[in-house]
Order: sequence, then C-alpha cells, then structure tokens
Amino acid sequence: MKLTKLIHACVRLEKGDSILVIDPGSFGEESALDGADAVLITHEHFDHLDPDRLRGAAQANPSLEIWTNESVAAQLTDVPAKVQVVRHGDAFDTAGFGVKVFGERHAPVHPDIPIIANTGFLVDDEAFYPGDALTVPGVEVPTLLVPTNAPWMKGVEMIAYLREVRPARAFSMHDGLLNDIGLRIIDSWLEMESEKQKAEMRRLKPGESVTLP
Repeated sequence: MKLTKLIHACVRLEKGDSILVIDPGSFGEESALDGADAVLITHEHFDHLDPDRLRGAAQANPSLEIWTNESVAAQLTDVPAKVQVVRHGDAFDTAGFGVKVFGERHAPVHPDIPIIANTGFLVDDEAFYPGDALTVPGVEVPTLLVPTNAPWMKGVEMIAYLREVRPARAFSMHDGLLNDIGLRIIDSWLEMESEKQKAEMRRLKPGESVTLP
C-alpha cells in the first residue's frame, strides 16, 4: 500500500488500481481527489471537509463512495455520491480496502465551542488515522498518522500518544498551521522519540510517498 502525505491533514492511499483519500479539506491540493474511488472523512471542520471538492469528485466518478459520521453526512446531501454513515466499532470494505472505525468525539478545542463528532479509521489493519483526537484504538497500529500540531493539543500530549500507541512507524499529520520554525521543532521531537522507541517517526513533506508493508 502506497501512502502519500498531502498538505496539512490529507492522505492518499493506493493499492493496485484503487485510491482511497482521507480528509481532503480546503487547505489541500486541488488534485487531492483525482482518481479517488473512496473517501473517508473524520469530521466536519473545513480543514478536513470540503463539500464542493467532494461534489466535483463525485461528478467525475459517479461510483465514488464516501464514509463518515452522521454529522458530516448531513452536510453532503447534495453530493451525488454514495454516502455511508459509520460509528465506533463498525468495519467495512471500500474500493478494495478494509476499514475499521474507532472513536466518537473531537478533542476539546475551546470552553465555549461544543465538542463535535470525530471518527478515526484503521485501514487494512495497517494505517490508523485518528482525525482530530488522540484516540487509542486498543489494537496493534503498525502505522500511526499522528497529529503533531493543533489548537486543541500540546506537544507533550503528542509524545504521550506515541508512547501509548507504540506504532512501528508514525508520520506527522495536521501540521499545515506551522511555519518553518515550528516544523523544525516537530522534526526534532519526532527524531528524539524515534530514537527512544526504536521506530520510524518523522514528517513527510507534502507530496512525499512511502510504501507500507
């Protein structure tokens, strides 16, 4: 399975001729959904969800499948795609990928902002994408797509999350709000934790790909 990190919080997974895209939000590349067979959306924030782009992708591919939670699905009623609602504990197959669902709530952002739904996805028992939460799925996670910067998190929480999940490899996600100085800090912290856990932990640049076992 080939994993390509795109801008901020979006990834593309490719296996054979199938393409699965997670969280193609408004920060990302216009090409993020090119050729997509299926899309997973973790939650409704604009940096993870762009209905207009999904609408265009569905028009280009009438068989496009979108899997998400009920809150996001309610915003996609005019998107001409097969929109499926999933919940914590569900499992499904889409575009040749096996997906398991973990988590229900977004991390707290602000005392005056209500907590929304957030859905994490484990793809092919290999890559876990928690969305905007530090969900511990309670199963083996070979590859963790770890949030490294957000208004809702502290760096120490990211490190604690890596130590609790203990993946074989981890790649930085949700890092589009950082300038070059902030990115260097993330790189340094991931390098330190990589050495401590004897695991591959690093930041992929936008457009960079890796092949997962």
